[in-house]
Amino acid sequence: MAVLIEGERISWMGPAEEADPAGAEILDGSGATLVPALVDGHSHLTGPGGANWIERFKDPPERLLQTARENAHALARAGILWARDVGAPSHAGQPLNLTIRDELRGKLGEPYIRAAGTWVAKTGYLEPLTISAADGAELKAQALHQLDLGADFVKIMLDPPAGTGDSAPFSVDEVRGLVAAVHARGRRVTAHASIADAVRVGAEAGVDSIEHGFVIEDSVAQTMAKNDVALVSTLSVIASWETFARTTRGERFTSPDGQRKTAERRAQAMAAVKAAHKHGVRIATGSDFGGGSVRAGHLAWEIQLLVEAGLQPHEALAAATWRGGEVLGEPHAGRIEQGAPADFVLLHGDPLSDLQTYWRVWSVYQRGHRIA
Repeated sequence: MAVLIEGERISWMGPAEEADPAGAEILDGSGATLVPALVDGHSHLTGPGGANWIERFKDPPERLLQTARENAHALARAGILWARDVGAPSHAGQPLNLTIRDELRGKLGEPYIRAAGTWVAKTGYLEPLTISAADGAELKAQALHQLDLGADFVKIMLDPPAGTGDSAPFSVDEVRGLVAAVHARGRRVTAHASIADAVRVGAEAGVDSIEHGFVIEDSVAQTMAKNDVALVSTLSVIASWETFARTTRGERFTSPDGQRKTAERRAQAMAAVKAAHKHGVRIATGSDFGGGSVRAGHLAWEIQLLVEAGLQPHEALAAATWRGGEVLGEPHAGRIEQGAPADFVLLHGDPLSDLQTYWRVWSVYQRGHRIA
């Protein structure tokens, strides 16, 4: 196949023998596979990740913004040109992910960023990093305030504060009211939900996507499919705990009890993806870098884990490209189409037969320019 770029867009694509390259600069990509620019559907640009990721979110604002700049560069070099930032701390009332989004907007070599502002959660959940809501009315008010500040979408936390049980802190009706209010303004709602009841509430309320979804029962997966609720998987978060357990700092994970709990959570998370896949739930990839121990640019890990969880290689590629674009609501994100911006990646090898190919990024094109 051949792709012809004129200016910033793809002007023609088709069989190589039908191409008319007269006057064009030719890049020989034989031995490589051309795929759309990747989409990281769950990221935290202001967080460096690592073992102490929560503490690092408490670093001074300028340090967090510099971390975001470095993470953005790492994404672009890895062929990830779309970053969906699902939460960042605020400074002086302004979410820092909106600050970095606006700073990097339109610059070559930087990813396209869509940001949710600051997380809105039940009072007591990871304070002071989150925006607190005592009840459903405050949840809606605080979420709409994030839109007023310029957020591209809203991120709510449906997991309860630590030590308060295993039930979602907001009801289906409360979340449904929030979704209606946000949809009325042409925006979307995504929900952090890692426990069973949190996923159920989000699914029944019709949020646009569930983040993590580490426990999904068949009946809830059916509800997600019925209500067109996507799953943004973050299996690499749990895999990163296992990796961390093998370092000298991993004492709490390397005890027999810690190993058992991590293995149980991994099995549950894999089963959740299998249930979602079986019932036709749309699945997009997220690395959760910065919001866990995963580092920026490691989306390939998530793709590999989705295949381990039962997706076919082409389905995992779709999850990291156009399915992510669907979750973002961006029609050209994760796609290679005639007339669309020339955003794509050349991988050394064939990702449909060798998943390690995603780690071998040869070159990255953004709006027709080679940036890596």
